[in-house]
Amino acid sequence: MGEQHDLVVPSDERVGLDTYAGKIHVEWDPQAAVTPLGQLPFFISFLKVSGLYDDFVASCPLSYASPNAPAKRDVLGTLLMSILAGHHRYAHITSLRFDAVNPELLGMSRVISEDATRRALKAMDEEAAIAWLDDQLHTSTASALSLGSWILDTDTTVKCLYGKQEGAVVGYNPQKKGRPSHNYHSCFMGNTRLALTVEVNPGNRQAASHVTPSLWRYYDGLADNQKPALIRGDLFLGNEGFLAAAEQRGAHYLTKLRMTTGVKRCMTRLFRQADWVDAGKGFEGAESRLKLTGWSQERRVIVLRRPLAGEVALADEGPVQLRLAFIDGPATMRRYEYAVLVPSLPSEILTLAQLYRDRADCENCFDELKNQWGWDGYTTKELKCCRLTSRLVALVYNWWNLFVRLAQPQKHAEAITSRPLLLHGVARQTRHAGQTN
Repeated sequence: MGEQHDLVVPSDERVGLDTYAGKIHVEWDPQAAVTPLGQLPFFISFLKVSGLYDDFVASCPLSYASPNAPAKRDVLGTLLMSILAGHHRYAHITSLRFDAVNPELLGMSRVISEDATRRALKAMDEEAAIAWLDDQLHTSTASALSLGSWILDTDTTVKCLYGKQEGAVVGYNPQKKGRPSHNYHSCFMGNTRLALTVEVNPGNRQAASHVTPSLWRYYDGLADNQKPALIRGDLFLGNEGFLAAAEQRGAHYLTKLRMTTGVKRCMTRLFRQADWVDAGKGFEGAESRLKLTGWSQERRVIVLRRPLAGEVALADEGPVQLRLAFIDGPATMRRYEYAVLVPSLPSEILTLAQLYRDRADCENCFDELKNQWGWDGYTTKELKCCRLTSRLVALVYNWWNLFVRLAQPQKHAEAITSRPLLLHGVARQTRHAGQTN
C-alpha cells in the first residue's frame, strides 16, 4: 500500500507465494489509506482535548499573501509529524507525504514538501515567531511550575555544523575541537524532563555574559508563585556577573567554581585545617568563606573531595601556590577528585552536595533532545530557522513527555522506548456507515 503504479496487481487478485513459513497469499489495495504512525490519533486526541494544539495554530504569526501558499495548519502539522517521527533533516519530511490518515486527523489538507516548510519558517517575522514559541513553551509548563517548589537547571550544549551556516564559528567544543558549531543554551525544570526555554547562539558565545540574558528574561517573566526555589548551573555560571544578578533578584543559586589560583589556595588551606564531613557517594566536604578577584563580596564555598584508587609519588615541580600538596604520608600523597560549589542556601554540606549531583539529570535531557529528537539536526543556512526549530522541537518534546506521563506516571520514558510503544504501528483507515475506523 502506498503510491499507485501501473504495475500494482488489481485488488481482486491474490498472489500465492511459497515461503519457509509455508504458503501465503498477498493482495494489494491501492485505495487503502494507511500510516506507519498508527497510534498517533491517541496523541492527537490529547492535544485536542487539552487545547494545546488549537492555541498553537491560532497564535502562529505565519501569514502569506499568495493564494497558492500552503495553509498555516498544513505547515505546522507537517513540522509536528516530522518531529514526532524522530526526523533530523527537512529532507525526511518526504517520508510522511504518503500518510493518508493522520493529516486529516490534524485538520490538514496535505503534508507539504520540505522546501515549503523551510520557506514558511523564513517567511515568519523572527521576533514575533520567537515570542510565539516562547509563550507556547511557557504554556506547556505553567501548570507544573505552580504546583510547589522546583529547581531550574540551566546549561549549554554544542551542535556541530558541517557547512557554511550563519553563526557557524569555532568555539568551545571538547569532542570535536576546531569544528564550527552553534551553542544551545537551555533551561529545564529539574527532574521532570520539561524544557523551559532554549536559545541558539553562534558557537563562540558560550560564556555567561552571552547566555544569562535569556535566562534572566525567562526568570523575570515568571509570576511570583512560579519562580524556582533554586537556580542550578555548571562552571560557566560561577562568576560575579551571574552571582550578583541572582543576589539582586533574591534568587537562590547553586553553581560550581573553576579551579583558579584563589580556589586552589582555599582547597589547600582546608585540606590541612578543616574537619571534613560525609557528603555522600564517597565524597567528603568542608566549607569556608572566599572572596575571589573580581567578586564584590565574600561568599560561602563548599569543597568536596573523593579519593581515587591508588597512590602517587609526591611531585615537587610547579609553583607552590598552584600545586595541591595534599599529603597523606611522608613520601606519598593520595590523589583526590575535587569540586568546589558556591551556594546561597544555608543548607548543610550533605544536602548541597546531593542537590548538585542531581543536576546530572540535565545532561540526560540534552542527550535525549540531540540524539532522539531534532536538536542535532534541522540545519539551515539561516540562524533564524535554527532558532525557531530548536523551540519547536522543545515544545513537541514537552507535549510528548506530558502525554507519556499520563500513560506511565511513575517514571520518565525516553523517546527511544516510548515512540515504538505509543506511536509507531501500521494502521489502515476504513469508512463504513458514516463512521471512520
